Amino acid sequence: MSIFPYIYFMIGSFGITDNEAQIGLYAGLITSAFAFAEFSTGVLWGRLSDKIGRKPVLMAGLIGTLLSMLVFGFASSLPIALLGRALGGALNGNIGVLQTTVAEIATEKAHQRPFIGGALAEPCVTYPSLFARGTVFDRYPFLLPNVVCAMILMLGILVGILFLEETHQEKKYRRDIGLEIGRRLLGFFDLCGRRNPPIKCIDANLEESRSLLEDEPPPGYRTTEGSPRYPSSRSLSPAAPPYSRSEARITGARKAPTVGMQKAFTRPVIVHIVGFGILAYHTMSFDQLMPIFLSSKMSKESPRLPFRFTGGFAMSSKDEGVLMVGQGVYSMFAQAVLFPLLARRFGCLNIFKLTVIIWPLLYFLVPYTVLLPPRYQTFGICFCLFWRTTAQALSYPPNNIMLTNSAPSMLVLGAINGVAGSTASLCRAFGPTITGLVHSRGVNIGVSGLAWWITGLVCIVGALESLFMEEPKVESCITDLIDEEAIDDHAMINPLSINAAIVAATRPGPTGTDGLSKGPKDPLHPSDEHTA
Repeated sequence: MSIFPYIYFMIGSFGITDNEAQIGLYAGLITSAFAFAEFSTGVLWGRLSDKIGRKPVLMAGLIGTLLSMLVFGFASSLPIALLGRALGGALNGNIGVLQTTVAEIATEKAHQRPFIGGALAEPCVTYPSLFARGTVFDRYPFLLPNVVCAMILMLGILVGILFLEETHQEKKYRRDIGLEIGRRLLGFFDLCGRRNPPIKCIDANLEESRSLLEDEPPPGYRTTEGSPRYPSSRSLSPAAPPYSRSEARITGARKAPTVGMQKAFTRPVIVHIVGFGILAYHTMSFDQLMPIFLSSKMSKESPRLPFRFTGGFAMSSKDEGVLMVGQGVYSMFAQAVLFPLLARRFGCLNIFKLTVIIWPLLYFLVPYTVLLPPRYQTFGICFCLFWRTTAQALSYPPNNIMLTNSAPSMLVLGAINGVAGSTASLCRAFGPTITGLVHSRGVNIGVSGLAWWITGLVCIVGALESLFMEEPKVESCITDLIDEEAIDDHAMINPLSINAAIVAATRPGPTGTDGLSKGPKDPLHPSDEHTA
């Protein structure tokens, strides 16, 4: 849920100012309160997820976001609104944890943001037949969008507790009571769908599941020879032979690679984090400026081109909400369909570079849409939103994927994404504040596009920074997790196999042309040549 479509009207309802320039400044403060609090706790959430797992941190973040939305929805003054947003940022500084969880499940990410805030704000004005005057929604006109999102979050919390699996490599096998209840519920509904399943089919499924859990082939394909086991597999067979000392040390090396925080933040990781921060700065500035631009009153003064002109489109929060809903729907399509197609054909790095190089042009063109003839203004607005949504869909996912692939180990990915999330939060905090100040100054001097053009300069810096990015080489996760020093010091072959090989090599017998000992052709009937 985005507060941008109605934040302009919410600040106006507080009665603290009627100056449009000051409203933009207060909007930046409210946005920055969330981002500053998110920045202060982002690394903490990331490190905590590496220690206790991803799922508990994600559930805590959802609960914190739910509480903060209710506080913000009941806000009737600027301090309460600031408190609600700061509370949400402090308890929801786990966007890096979410990225880590998705990275441990899949390599393609979506940065989807549905915009439903504007369509539900001030329901007594927008939908008078459904919401009567004198109700709680009349006293708190911006409560409804927050209540709706709180209900969605409650559903997300319930689904997460029952069905979200832990993805941390060292925590994924601990007992999860919520997940057990969810599986029982799924099993109950599955049995209701199949009243009388065949007993043989159940036995076969159980045997197949047991074989997979034991990391062994199905019956009929098993051998008596030992095979190395990955540390992530649990053996349910009591007859499984214990690890040798060498295997145990290698397993320990896999579970706890010697990758410290200093080694985790390599040059490629730092470059991608910086790019992520710049991206967050100017996209958040766009998100703040566009609703203010759409809500501002139309100017009656004649423009003095090329730079001196003011005014907006005087849109209502409902109209803005409709635009934002359309933008959100297209954003899901662009990230789910458009980005995967282009990424497979051209690669993440090429898509990212091309996007950020042409992106600055958008910031220089947006202010001039107010000068279009009235019949073309709606088209100009939609075109700018289409451009911005496409650019975001082709920049955030590849940056996240390249950052994940640049991590030296998956066990420090939570900390890396925590730092990346905190960096982005800090940039999002400074972005609206600085942009609000610049916008206020620009309106006062008659140059409403000043904030847009300065943000475009920041976007140019991001385009130049992208030239230093390189496509990370994706290696096997097993190779990433094995300590090379441990491999050098300890052999991965079972010592019993080594002893058997030595005995076979030292067995007396003639040598052939290849210099290897020839054993008997038939161990029960040795040849005369061998017995001699």
